Amino acid sequence: MDCKKLKFYSSEEKELIFEDEFLPHIHSIYNFAYRITFNEDDAKDLVQETYLKAFRFIDSFQKGTNAKAWLFRILKNSFINEFRKRSKEPVKVDYQEVETYYNSDEVDQPITSDLRIEAIKEKIGDEVSVAINSLDIDFRTVIILCDLEGFTYEEMAKILDIPIGTVRSRLHRARNLLRDKLKVYADSLGYT
Repeated sequence: MDCKKLKFYSSEEKELIFEDEFLPHIHSIYNFAYRITFNEDDAKDLVQETYLKAFRFIDSFQKGTNAKAWLFRILKNSFINEFRKRSKEPVKVDYQEVETYYNSDEVDQPITSDLRIEAIKEKIGDEVSVAINSLDIDFRTVIILCDLEGFTYEEMAKILDIPIGTVRSRLHRARNLLRDKLKVYADSLGYT
């Protein structure tokens, strides 16, 4: 990290920055975390880790800059690091839970292997949300950052650590995929 960009804040300044610039974005941060994890507990953990890291590295934050974009970048990096860590771990099975299930009356009921399907079933009727959630993570992320959170291309490029041209092309492709997924729904509402 460049030492010239570090500003060492006093404890009082850190507290004010955290309360005034970081905390107002907690709902947006949680919504983004939930949309990329599809899990309430994982989203809460990710938000907690994001704010913990934000406070820990608050001296590298430049007061008056876009705190929301800075927090989104921390969240995105934390999510990627956790995803990499989990992908290297072997799958864990609770054999007690398996035994309990097979000894229960529910054994004949169909099981879905994708928990995201279960999460989406609770939101039946929300076709747009289902369509966004069905996009690949790269496309879903740019749609959320641009169209739901209102970030500029430049801010998105910094958050995602990719060139602006890549942001534009991903966003264009994501919108086309979303349009295709929502065509039938739009037709049913009378849109052409």
